[in-house]
Amino acid sequence: MAMVRNESVARVGMLLCFGTAILSLALHWGISDPMTSPAPTGSGRDNVARAADTAKKTQPLVQADSNPIKSLLAQVPIPEKPSTILASADQTKVIVDLSDRRVYVYRQDQVIASYPTGIGKKGWETPTGSFQIDNMRRNPIWRHPITGKVFPPGADSPLGDRWIGFWSDGRNKIGFHGTPTLDNNLVGSAVSHGCLRMRNPDVRLLYKQVRVGTTVEVRQ
Repeated sequence: MAMVRNESVARVGMLLCFGTAILSLALHWGISDPMTSPAPTGSGRDNVARAADTAKKTQPLVQADSNPIKSLLAQVPIPEKPSTILASADQTKVIVDLSDRRVYVYRQDQVIASYPTGIGKKGWETPTGSFQIDNMRRNPIWRHPITGKVFPPGADSPLGDRWIGFWSDGRNKIGFHGTPTLDNNLVGSAVSHGCLRMRNPDVRLLYKQVRVGTTVEVRQ
């Protein structure tokens, strides 16, 4: 009987030891489990989609313009206003000073050019006063006011290669004109029949600076 009792006590002790070990393992698993990250649910594609959505939420939102026409107009460059306004021909005036025998071109009340000129000789004085240019010619034909001889255009023409007329009595005409190269020494002298004789390069420039209707003032 003593041996049976001893075996029963030994079995109970073994059961208690196994039970204690199992309880310890259960408690250990219960404490460690909450520290473990939950396994991802769903497919890998869902995880990528969630990551993309998260990235979008972190970026600043750009407000789109509700008016597309206004947006397009905002991209059109506005042309700058010109910083200077070119003077028109109406603002050009020519003044001839017979005393110093020069031609002055004014634009907006400022002298932009000055040229030497020959003037009318005694008995054929250049008329003074305010006039307007009434005709302009390239390579003009000239008729001598006394002999009536006609001189065709060319290098030897007494009028050179430009004519800018501003006075007429119905028969004779007076204006600015060029000079054959051999007669350049006459520019600055009182030798003409009332016209204003200029060097060919100078009268070409004057021709570009004036037009029909430009005021011409001739002063003593």
